[in-house]
Amino acid sequence: MTNGITTAVTAPPSDITKRSFPTSIAIHTLLILGSLLMLYPLLWMVSASVRPENEIFSSTSLIPSSIDFSSYLRGWIGLDITFGRFFWNSLVISILTVIGNVVACSLAAYAFARLRFAGRNFWFAIMLGTLMIPYHVTLIPQYVLFLNLGWVNTILPLVVPKFLASDAFFIFLMVQFFRGIPRELDEAAMMDGCSAWRIYWKIMLPLSLPVLATAAIFSFIWTWDDFFGPLIYLNDMNTYTIQLGLRTFVDSTSASDWGGLFAMSTLTLVPVFFFFLFFQRLLIEGIATTGMKR
Repeated sequence: MTNGITTAVTAPPSDITKRSFPTSIAIHTLLILGSLLMLYPLLWMVSASVRPENEIFSSTSLIPSSIDFSSYLRGWIGLDITFGRFFWNSLVISILTVIGNVVACSLAAYAFARLRFAGRNFWFAIMLGTLMIPYHVTLIPQYVLFLNLGWVNTILPLVVPKFLASDAFFIFLMVQFFRGIPRELDEAAMMDGCSAWRIYWKIMLPLSLPVLATAAIFSFIWTWDDFFGPLIYLNDMNTYTIQLGLRTFVDSTSASDWGGLFAMSTLTLVPVFFFFLFFQRLLIEGIATTGMKR
């Protein structure tokens, strides 16, 4: 207020308002071109799955000269075992892995984040140290162990370790999230007579849906796309996952069915796409709020 006259104080223009229209157009154009460049291999694979066999590697265009869906039928039933068997095997292993990681890692994370026990910080440091150990270092000892147990050529080596909280990354992710939940909730529940198990089940889990969904999505995608683990432990074609099934389309000693390979590769992306689409909101929320005080 100056001499009875009110003067409005205007905020300085932001960077967005300062940006000129041609600059905005140029930035958006570059972003669109960059996204198309990243999507080109995926779009080319989808296009190759409906091309005639003799045109797959003869053109880089995304528009086929003619559409032929015979590659999908040939890829689905062209092997000794239908590709649906591989889908089922991968689905069973992926679902069991998701359940194992979510349950076991959340229990371990709850213990590290909320419970007090001797050597908690030491064991937490040991757990974090396992993140630095390459998978190939422990591969041979694990294989010998599972071989002696008679688990080779079964899904047990791929599933059972997940129920023992073997993925330290998810434990660390959940610990950071649990630490952001106010401890007053635990104290109030304890005053009402809740045990540690009931606090975990009734309070921590319902408040931790974003981080649990994040762990579930990554577990599903990593397991669905895993090639090395099934290659080591699965020898019978009846137990193959989709990644091992896709390998059977390429043979260095005879003709390879590239059309069937690209057709089945396209189909294998569908479950991952819908799984991610369904949990996308929780995934973004879980990553954005992990480690933040709420």
